[in-house]
Amino acid sequence: MTASPAGNAAGRDEQLPRRRILVGGAATLGMAAAACAVPSSGVGPRLRLTIPAPTGPHRIGTISLHLVDRSRRDPWLAAPRSRELMVSVWYPALDDRRCHRAPWIPPAAGERFLAQLLPSPVIGPSSAGPAPRIPVESIRLPVTTARQWAPADPSARRCPVVLYSPGYEDDRELATGLVSDLASLGYVVVTTDYTYEAAEVVFPGGRIEVGRRPPIAEAVKARLADTRFVLDELAALHAGAGTGTGTARRLLPAGLANALDLSRIGMFGHSLGGATTADAMAADPRILAGIDLDGSIIVSDLPIPGDQVALLRVRRLAGAVAKKLGNRPFMIMTHAGHGPRDDVTIQAFWANLSGWRRLLALDDSGHYSYTDDEEFLSQLASSKIIPPGLASQVVVPAIGTIDPARAISAERTYLAAFFDQHLRHRHRALLDRPSPLYPEIQFIAT
Repeated sequence: MTASPAGNAAGRDEQLPRRRILVGGAATLGMAAAACAVPSSGVGPRLRLTIPAPTGPHRIGTISLHLVDRSRRDPWLAAPRSRELMVSVWYPALDDRRCHRAPWIPPAAGERFLAQLLPSPVIGPSSAGPAPRIPVESIRLPVTTARQWAPADPSARRCPVVLYSPGYEDDRELATGLVSDLASLGYVVVTTDYTYEAAEVVFPGGRIEVGRRPPIAEAVKARLADTRFVLDELAALHAGAGTGTGTARRLLPAGLANALDLSRIGMFGHSLGGATTADAMAADPRILAGIDLDGSIIVSDLPIPGDQVALLRVRRLAGAVAKKLGNRPFMIMTHAGHGPRDDVTIQAFWANLSGWRRLLALDDSGHYSYTDDEEFLSQLASSKIIPPGLASQVVVPAIGTIDPARAISAERTYLAAFFDQHLRHRHRALLDRPSPLYPEIQFIAT
């Protein structure tokens, strides 16, 4: 591996090695220092969206990595170009005030994200009167507590590594609240954008690649190859940490490569990312434990009512994925009303798990309660930026009626308990039975 400037187009220079990594467009320590010196943006004029601060003892840092897999063509492009990914790494860090706090999403994508986050302003027929205007320009996205390029915190020592997989067409940033909390608790968390599936991916130099809505079954195949590649790249960076001349010394903040404990890898994902987690574990024994946040296991070839042949096939496929996990632990967390009773993929997957397992549900929640949308949509509704009539049609179906603070606290606590128990081998009684501290978490099956 070598680093190369952000201006070089991936996959065009055949003299480059098979893989290439760039860090947020910076390929030298000088550029990394400049990234710490960028002034912070001004305060928004009306509403600054927020996410809760991490709860752990560690300060956190973050970097973005531009990964290029020169062994593989991008499956969504007609022209032969190498597969490119953007990932973020969140980690325990020193509180280096020379490094500025990271934006929730790169500014180049902020307005585009907001335009897609907000519900359509068209409520009904034109006879109902003019549609309300939702003022995107009056909204500012969060600034995180993570410091860009901050040195790794040596007191955290060797950190378990957790991968995050977002939902179909979702940005990796939608899990910032969950992943930043895990990082503050002593984990290194790596989030991935799946290029040309994600709504938008910002590459070095401000280039934005937008989603092309690939078929879901094919998207899952690309995600699995992407996950293997990310794990390979982490191993290569870690291996180069002690060489003195390896690229890890130039590409990563001080101490981060040595902090990776790749003998303890977990994974979690939301929606299609939950299915990706199960499939990735089935395909790659390096992933030791996984969590599915409200995702079906098999998301293609779902049967239409009455199609018994397709139903049997789906059950067989979901069961086969579970069997490949062996005795590795797996937890499913669903929103209210979703589970094995109405999802044959979860039913078949669950029945064939042979290792430690838990199936939990979050009361009064919605599908997007497991993302930062839980905070964003509730804040937009409470501020009346999303009018009350529209909020009842869009916000409640998306995030339910649960208090956002309760939802986020429960999600963070149960995710951390799971990974503590299965990657750090610290028993967490919270996972044994329902807790009076979290009455909104229902134990559906164990």
